[in-house]
Amino acid sequence: MKNLVTYFSLTGNTKKIAEAIYEALPEPKELKKMDGIKSVEDYDLIFVGFPVHSHSVPYPVEAFLRHLPAEQKVALFMTHGSIPGTRLSRQALEQALVLAGKARILGTYTSRGQVSPEAMEILSRSPEHELWAEMAVTARHHPDQNDLDDARAFAHWILSLAAQPG
Repeated sequence: MKNLVTYFSLTGNTKKIAEAIYEALPEPKELKKMDGIKSVEDYDLIFVGFPVHSHSVPYPVEAFLRHLPAEQKVALFMTHGSIPGTRLSRQALEQALVLAGKARILGTYTSRGQVSPEAMEILSRSPEHELWAEMAVTARHHPDQNDLDDARAFAHWILSLAAQPG
């Protein structure tokens, strides 16, 4: 089974998680930035990673997800500044699931990630983002070793699901 780990990352958080997933996969495997992907037809399983921007999927990821072939085995992973399990941490993931269309989503993984100082500055001035800014401050040490270990475990779990018939 040929595996691809592809990601979009501006701050490096999503790249760290992508690298941890990649390390856990057997050969043959590839790790590529999303903008370097021309075709996904040759891959049996694709891990797609992205950061949450303004509670949603960044446009380059949106375009990538919309063009996944039907029945393509996919696992999604994302990084965010919100507290896991909150509405703010789920919105982008729910959007990504819809955007993936008829791809076969095997599972999802989310990890907290440090928010850039620029984003914190801009969003903390906005009353509608006050709650998010308070949460984001607590993500400053993520992804940490536990997050990376969890990402590797996620990769193993997805591999076991991908190997099942049907």
